[in-house]
Amino acid sequence: MVRKELVVEEVQKLMHDLSHVRNIAIVAHVDHGKSTLADSLVARAGLINKELAGEQRVMDFEELEQKRGITIKAANISLGFEYKNQQHVINLIDTPGHVDFGGHVTRAMRAVDGIVLVVDAVEGIMPQTETVLRQALKEKSKPTVFINKIDRLINELKYTPQMTQQRLVKLITDINKLIDKYGPADMKDEWKINVEKGNIAFGSAFNKWATSFTYMKLKGVNFNDIYNLCTANDHKGLVEKAPIDEVVLTMVIEHLPTPDQAQKYRIPILWKGDITTEDGKAMLTTDPKAKVCGIIFGVVVDKHAGEVGVARIFSGTVKKGTELTVASKHSSAKVQQVGVYMGPDRIPADEVPAGNIAAIVGLRDLYVGETISENPEFEPFEQIKHYSEPVVTKSIEAKNTKDLVKLIEILRQMSKEDPTLKVEINQETGEHLISGMGELHLEIVEYKIAKEKGVEIETSPPIVVYRETIMKEGPTLEGKSPNKHNKFKISVEPLEQGVYNAIVEGKIPEGRPKGKQLWDPLIEAGMERDEAKKVLHIKNRCIFVDATKGVQYMNEIMELLLKGFEEAVDKGPLAKEKVVGVKIKLEDAIIHEDPAHRGPAQILPAIKRPIYAGLLTAGVKLMEPKQIFLVQAPQEYAGNIITALQGRRGEIVDIGQEGELSTVKAKLPVSETFGMSNDLRSASQGRAIWYHEYAGYELVPNSLQPDIVTKVRERKGENKEPPRAQDFMD
Repeated sequence: MVRKELVVEEVQKLMHDLSHVRNIAIVAHVDHGKSTLADSLVARAGLINKELAGEQRVMDFEELEQKRGITIKAANISLGFEYKNQQHVINLIDTPGHVDFGGHVTRAMRAVDGIVLVVDAVEGIMPQTETVLRQALKEKSKPTVFINKIDRLINELKYTPQMTQQRLVKLITDINKLIDKYGPADMKDEWKINVEKGNIAFGSAFNKWATSFTYMKLKGVNFNDIYNLCTANDHKGLVEKAPIDEVVLTMVIEHLPTPDQAQKYRIPILWKGDITTEDGKAMLTTDPKAKVCGIIFGVVVDKHAGEVGVARIFSGTVKKGTELTVASKHSSAKVQQVGVYMGPDRIPADEVPAGNIAAIVGLRDLYVGETISENPEFEPFEQIKHYSEPVVTKSIEAKNTKDLVKLIEILRQMSKEDPTLKVEINQETGEHLISGMGELHLEIVEYKIAKEKGVEIETSPPIVVYRETIMKEGPTLEGKSPNKHNKFKISVEPLEQGVYNAIVEGKIPEGRPKGKQLWDPLIEAGMERDEAKKVLHIKNRCIFVDATKGVQYMNEIMELLLKGFEEAVDKGPLAKEKVVGVKIKLEDAIIHEDPAHRGPAQILPAIKRPIYAGLLTAGVKLMEPKQIFLVQAPQEYAGNIITALQGRRGEIVDIGQEGELSTVKAKLPVSETFGMSNDLRSASQGRAIWYHEYAGYELVPNSLQPDIVTKVRERKGENKEPPRAQDFMD
C-alpha cells in the first residue's frame, strides 16, 4: 500500500504534462458494475489492496452507500498510473446508476472529456444506459465501453463461444445506434465502438479480468483461451493473463482525449462567450499561464473547511491566494487551500493547472454549475441542464423546535451539494417542502438528516408535484390597480411548442435576456421576429412579452411588472402549482405619473389578476409527471404484470421477449407509483426486476382533474373550489 500523500506528490508533477492526463467518468445503469470496476483501478494505483478490489467499493465511501450497495453520489479521485514506461494521471469520477441520482451524472459530464460506459452483458442496454450515454455525448465527452459480467453469459446461461460473440456484436450494434442518434454530427463516426479499434473491452469486474482486441493481439491470447478459462472457472488464471486494470487503462489512455485535445472542441459547446477573446483562446489552448477560469461541478460541505468547490479548471493555474470571482454573486475571494480528491480524502496540493480537477477551499456560497474566474468580467458557462425534474415532494419538520435553525442550515447545505433536491419554505404555513427525483431520493435525504446530522424529523407521505398550463388562447383582459390609477391589458396563449422544447433542452436559458443574445434562438425555435425582440423574461418555461408601444413611465415600473409575472407563474390560479408553457403578453398600459400611486401594492395585483383571469378563461389544465417503467420477469408472469401496471393507469408502450424473459415497458403517472413495488412482487412471486426513468409531464385526464385539484387545494389550505375568471376581474 502507498501513502496517499506520496501519490499526490506524483500526481501533482504529472498534472503539468497534459499529454499524460485523462479526465474520465465511469457511467452505467444501476448494478451494472461501475463501482466494482473503479475498485480495480484504484487498487492499481496502490491505494487499496488488490485482493479487496471489487468487494471494498472504495468509491462508495458513505455509510449509506455501503449499507445499500448502491452509489448515491459521484466520487472523485486522482490516480497515478504507469503505462508503457510513462507515468499518467487519471482524474476519475465514479457516478451513480440509479435514476433518482442521475443529476450527479449530468454534473460529472461537465468535468470530464471521456467516459467508460459499463454495460451488463446479460441485461444489455437499459433505460439509464441510454440516458447517461446521451448526457455524455451532449457535453462532447468521448465514449469507450466495458461490457461486464461476461462470466454470467458463459457459466450461468451456458452460452457457446459463438453465442457469446453474437451477444457482444448485438450490444455493440445497440450502442452504436445510440451514438448515431445522439452523437455530435462531426464526431459520431469517429466515436463509434469497434472491436478492432480497441475502444471496447469485455470481462468480469467482480473477478478482476478483462480483455480487448488490442490486448489479445499484444499478449497473443485469443477469444477461445478466454472462453475456456472462464468455463473452467479459472478466474485466477484469467487475472494473470488479462488483468482488468491494465486492459481498461490501456483503452482509456489510447482512446480517450487529453484535456488540451478535448477543450478545443468542448469549449465552444460549453461556453457561449467570444472564443476570440483572451479568455476564449486561453481555454481553447488549455493555457496554464493565463487567468484562471473553471466551473464548479460539485460542492462538498466539510465540517472543518466549510464549503469545498470541486472544479474543472479550463485555463490558468489555481493556487493558494488566487483571487477568484464567483460569477452569480459578483463577489470575489482568495483561495485558502487547493487540493485533489482521493475518494473520501481531500489531500492538499500546491497548485492545480488547467485541464485538471481541483478541490478549492475559500469561496463562499457556491452552487453546482457556478463559474469561477480571475477575470471579474468573464462570461459565465452555459447552465448545467438536468434531464429530469423533481416530481415528488414531502413536507418535513423538526420534531424539536430547538432543532429548527439547524434543520434549515442542513437543508440549505444539502440543496447546494445536490441541485436536483429543491427546498422551499411555505411562508404561509411555515412548513419546509423538499422535492426530489423519486421516493428513494427523498428517503436518502431523510436518512442523512436523521442519522448523519442527528436531527429528528417528521415527514408527510409523498406528494406529487403538478403543473398548470393552457391549450388555447385567452381574450385580452384589463387589470386595474386597487386605486384604479393604473391599467394593464394582458393576453395569454400557449407557448410555441418549438420554443417550449428549446427551453426544456437548455438551448434557451431561463431568466432575463441580455441584449440580443436570445433573438436568434427564439426565432429558430418558431417565434416571430418582432415578438422575439420584445421578450423580457422567461420563467418556468413561460415567456413575458412587452407588446406595448410608447407607454410612459414603463421603465420605472418594469421591475414590478416582472415580479408580478414571476409570482403569477410560480403559483397558478387552479391549484397554486407552477404554470408552464404559456406566453403572457402585455398589450397596453396606462400608468399614473406620480410614483406614490404606482408602488408594489398597486402594480402587482394589477398584473397578476388579469393573468389569472386570462388563464382561467382559456381553460387551465393540470399536468402530472410520468415515469417509464421497464419490468423484466419470466414469461409466465407477463400477464399479471400488465394487469398490475394497467390497474395503476399504466399505458403499455412495448412488450418484448428474449429467451424465457419478458420485458414490459409502460408509462405511469408518478402519483400511481407509490407502493408499486409490492404489486410487482406479488404479480411475479418476487421474480420481477424493474427500473424507472423520468418521462416528462402530460395532461391529467379530464375526468380526474376536478378531484385532484380539490385534493391539492385542500392540502394547501385553500378553498376546495377553484376560483372563476370573474373573481379576478371585479
